[in-house]
Amino acid sequence: MTLTLNYCYRIYPDAHQEKTMLGWLETCRRLYNRCLREVKDWYNSKKCSLDRCSIKQEYIIPVNQPFPGYYNQQNALPKLKKEDPYLKAAQSQILQTTVRRLHEAIDFFRQRGYGFPRYKKYGSMRSMLFPQFKSNPITGWQIQIPKIGKMPINLHRPIPEGFVVKQVRVLTKAGKWYAVVCIQSDIDIPQRMPWGHAKGIDLGLESFLTTSDREYIARPKFFQELQRKLELLQRKLSRKQKRSRNRDKARLKVARIHAKIYHTRKNFHYQTAHKICKDSGMIFVEDLNLVAMNRGMLRKHTLDAAAWCAFQLEFDSSWVASAFGAFLNILENVCFKKGVYFAKVDARGTSQTCPACGTHTGKKELGERLHKCETCGYETHRDHAAAEVVRSRGIAALGLRDKENACEEEAAGTGSNISLAGTRSSRKAKSRGLSAPSKR
Repeated sequence: MTLTLNYCYRIYPDAHQEKTMLGWLETCRRLYNRCLREVKDWYNSKKCSLDRCSIKQEYIIPVNQPFPGYYNQQNALPKLKKEDPYLKAAQSQILQTTVRRLHEAIDFFRQRGYGFPRYKKYGSMRSMLFPQFKSNPITGWQIQIPKIGKMPINLHRPIPEGFVVKQVRVLTKAGKWYAVVCIQSDIDIPQRMPWGHAKGIDLGLESFLTTSDREYIARPKFFQELQRKLELLQRKLSRKQKRSRNRDKARLKVARIHAKIYHTRKNFHYQTAHKICKDSGMIFVEDLNLVAMNRGMLRKHTLDAAAWCAFQLEFDSSWVASAFGAFLNILENVCFKKGVYFAKVDARGTSQTCPACGTHTGKKELGERLHKCETCGYETHRDHAAAEVVRSRGIAALGLRDKENACEEEAAGTGSNISLAGTRSSRKAKSRGLSAPSKR
């Protein structure tokens, strides 16, 4: 099995190297738009009416001309370099990956049926990919970029032994430069097995999340705290003349505000994920409809709680998730590193089911924050009850029936089933002032 990891490092190019890379990004943007123009012309040439020709315009394209696919446009790059001298200065492989990026976007459009690629405006191309290296480009505290040279790199996390550098993506954001190093290694990764204490998690807006152990984490308001400052800076940016120095300065200030929101939110997500994984063997979350949560009347608060902001990296489309998707992805990664079992359960009816007796209590309004079962009389906070239901569904899906699995039993050296620590019965006993039965 091949394991692929991406490590992001800060790099420090000098003035000449920075000018060269900015020029290459502009070259990639122009090539992207040129190839997109060819694709659009081919599509538009097939839209002519059968009974008449357009009076305004006509596409002079042969009927039998094939679609300008990735290989056709890539093979045409040597000819374009002779016609357009600006293409000669850029490294050849980043031009090929730019054409590949366009056709990956077109293929994605064909799969989902909407979202045709658009032209990129000036300054919108922020990254370029170097797909292969003959040797390791990182030597000591420097990184070797083809046709640019060596530049300092903040190697805060060393590359593990046995991993090979496959490709490097250089990107700029908020006036800073980064190198995303893709490394690979052929190793066997053992699958995480369920063990230990189980936790159910319910995500919300009153509290950022609530666990089945009655842990309530408050919802931070990263965007709302800086929203007014961001509005003023964006208003000044809109009044600046395009492609002027003052506009670049104003745009950089706006980007830094977005960067601050992004880094603060990401740090909160990682700290929360590590806190939840501590003293946990299994974590169960709801399998939410993340896109639908982004379209309600509380969409701004939902996105502010856990979504990645406009500072999201353009190269990593798999992490562009609505609502709480970013936090769930981070939590899954942290669980993998900590050896904690992570699983998603059905989210339907978690707030309408009693965790004590399993009775369907009916639909609750958003303002109703207390769960009270008329059948068994169990009463608790609504989010806590939903977290307990998530935990119970996760355990039932594994077939453990509120018992620890055999892995922990063998590790403990016992042959009998061990009750899950922190179960509902033990918590109810503690709330009544009783001590939970000891394990003997």
